Amino acid sequence: MFRLGLKLWSTNEYYKAEALRLFKKGVCDYIELYAVPNSYLRYINIWSKLEIPFVIHAPHFLGGGLNLAKKECKRKNLKLIKEAQQFADKLKADKIIVHPGIDGDIKETTRQLQFINDSRILIENLPYYSIKNNLMCNGATIEELNWIFNNCPVGFCLDIGHAIYAANAQKVNPLNYLKQLIQLKPNIYHLVDGNYSGVHDRHDHFGKGSFPLEDIIALLPSDAMITIETKKDSPHNLNGFIEDIKLLKSYL
Repeated sequence: MFRLGLKLWSTNEYYKAEALRLFKKGVCDYIELYAVPNSYLRYINIWSKLEIPFVIHAPHFLGGGLNLAKKECKRKNLKLIKEAQQFADKLKADKIIVHPGIDGDIKETTRQLQFINDSRILIENLPYYSIKNNLMCNGATIEELNWIFNNCPVGFCLDIGHAIYAANAQKVNPLNYLKQLIQLKPNIYHLVDGNYSGVHDRHDHFGKGSFPLEDIIALLPSDAMITIETKKDSPHNLNGFIEDIKLLKSYL
């Protein structure tokens, strides 16, 4: 049976009570917490009081400046990674999801991952093009992902939306591309709806985009960990997430 995750930001304290309620009701099985830069000291006690399993997501280029593809960003990268590691240590998380970088060198990404040397890190595949300025993303191709996995002690987070957009940019069949990525044995998955013929990332609610969700779900292992990354509609409730879970389960 799938294990389903709720994606939250470390600063989303207003979702705390509702997240706990949904966990206790079995709506979600874990929280994937995005470590907003410089938020650890203020917010860690809020999350550490919840008896919920956690996965940590390190801040990425568009949300904090972590860019492993740039040598000149290394000092800042190490600071941001350290804070993500602090979240993981305190919340007893054995997974830290990290983007491989943007507008840079995959070998530099590999060098920095080797220096960090944390086996909890899972590298997330990216779209071919960034939302902003159409910059080239590292880890969008199977060749670049294999380069990382062959040279670093890291696991794999398969972002299904990113994979579809990368496939479209490379003009290959998205479902076939997903099948190839699944052969790399991901540790965890990200799932949203979106534009099945597009190249830029979106985080639509299930049923609001054009992804063939039933076909996608049929490809996934029966015990897959799947973080639902659809957008949040209100700071007052998680009703959109609840509806997404209901629809997802109807596809199973």
